Amino acid sequence: MEHKDHVYLLEGGIPGPGGVWADFGSGTGAFTLALADLIDPGGVIHSIDRVAGALRQQEREMQRRFPAVEVHYITADYTRPLDLPPLDGVVMANALHFQRDKGPVLRRILGYLRPGGRYILVEYDADQGNPWVPYPLSFRTWRELAPREGFTEPQLLATVPSRFLGRIYSALSLRPEEGPGAVGDRPVAPTPSRRPERTRGTTMSYTRFRAIPGALRSERHEYVVPNGCEGPGLAGRGPSWR
Repeated sequence: MEHKDHVYLLEGGIPGPGGVWADFGSGTGAFTLALADLIDPGGVIHSIDRVAGALRQQEREMQRRFPAVEVHYITADYTRPLDLPPLDGVVMANALHFQRDKGPVLRRILGYLRPGGRYILVEYDADQGNPWVPYPLSFRTWRELAPREGFTEPQLLATVPSRFLGRIYSALSLRPEEGPGAVGDRPVAPTPSRRPERTRGTTMSYTRFRAIPGALRSERHEYVVPNGCEGPGLAGRGPSWR
C-alpha cells in the first residue's frame, strides 16, 4: 500500500492544515505520515502505540519526510487513560479490530475530543474476522454503534478492495457540539476527495464520495492494478498492513 492510498482514505475527513490530532495504535506510522501530509503546516500529532520500536521507526521516517510537523510519540496502551490535550481529531486505522469490547475504548476517545472534534475510523468492512483481524466491524455495524457511544452518525469517506475481508473503508464521525445548534446526529459531509485515478494491469473498482450542496454523491471508478494487489496501488502485504 502506498502513501497516496493512506492519504486517500483520510483526506475526506480532514478539513485542512493545522489542528491537534492523535493517531491511536499508530504502529510504524503509515497513516500517521498521511495525517502529517494533510495537516502540515501547523499541525500537531500525538502518535500512540505500545511498541516503542515501531514508534522509533516512525519517528525516523517522519523526520525525513515531514520535519516541520510537531509529533509527540507516546509509548502506551491506548485502552488505558492518557494525558492528552483536547483534540481536534483522532485517526484510528486498523486498530479497533483488536478490541472485542469496543465501547470502553470509544468512550475514552470521545472524551479526548473537543466538541465538534473528528474521529476517522479505518477498518475492514466485515463482522467476521480471522487470526490477524480478530474483531472487525463493518460500516453497517459502525453506523449502529457510533451513536450509542456518543458520536454523530458516521459518514462513509472512501473504500478500497481487500482480498482478505472484502474491502476496507474509512468513515467520519464527530463528537457532538454542546448547546444550541449542536451537531447531534445530523450527518457530517466529508471533504471532497482529491485522489487521482490510476491505471495499471487488472481492472478493479473503488467508490469515491463527494459532498455537493444538499447531498452526498457517490462515484464509482475503475482502475487497473497488477494481479495479487490489495487494492489501488496496494502491494499484497498480508492482513496486518497499516
